[in-house]
Amino acid sequence: MLIAKGIHKSYGSLEVLKGVDLEISKGEIVSIVGASGAGKSTLLHLLGTLDRPDRGELFLHDQNLLQLQRDALAEFRNSRIGFIFQFHNLLPEFTALENICIPGFIQGREEKELNNRAEELAEILGIRHRLEHKPSELSGGEQQRVAVARALINSPDLVFADEPSGNLDTSNARALHDLFFKLRDTFQLSFVLVTHNEELAIMADRRVVMKDGRIEGA
Repeated sequence: MLIAKGIHKSYGSLEVLKGVDLEISKGEIVSIVGASGAGKSTLLHLLGTLDRPDRGELFLHDQNLLQLQRDALAEFRNSRIGFIFQFHNLLPEFTALENICIPGFIQGREEKELNNRAEELAEILGIRHRLEHKPSELSGGEQQRVAVARALINSPDLVFADEPSGNLDTSNARALHDLFFKLRDTFQLSFVLVTHNEELAIMADRRVVMKDGRIEGA
């Protein structure tokens, strides 16, 4: 489904990625591990089109993403790709329901349709009873589940997660990890997870090891 070929990225004189090749299949959960500075988060941002490589090719469903103009790429990213980060970045003045629906509003979808989708996701994630609460009224685990629902509101094909459980205690982290597999099975999603959590890394269908800007093993 996703094909990356010969991905290179430098920042000034620092070469962060040195020719990375990676393929992700539909419904596959892939973990990316490695020491700090190995290039994991940089690779994730490039695969998710949040940044552009200096060289290389990137295809999603045979669409060459690097040939899309800025506005077309932003629209494609909003509709086909979901993102989950270590810090949930919820808007404090909005309810959980409103936070979940924001990417859908950006896409111009109707409120009723979005609310129905948000309630469906919230039911699966165990937070339906918390939808009218604001982030400050939610636990850390609940806030991260709201962020997961937000990533899925536009029914993406692929979800990128950068240390998604890094800010959670062990119990909440394990519950979140289990939910990724439940969501994969329910919606046939693909997940790419950058993590230092070895338990999550081993649970994945495939564990990709990065070292010094290259994929060392998978």
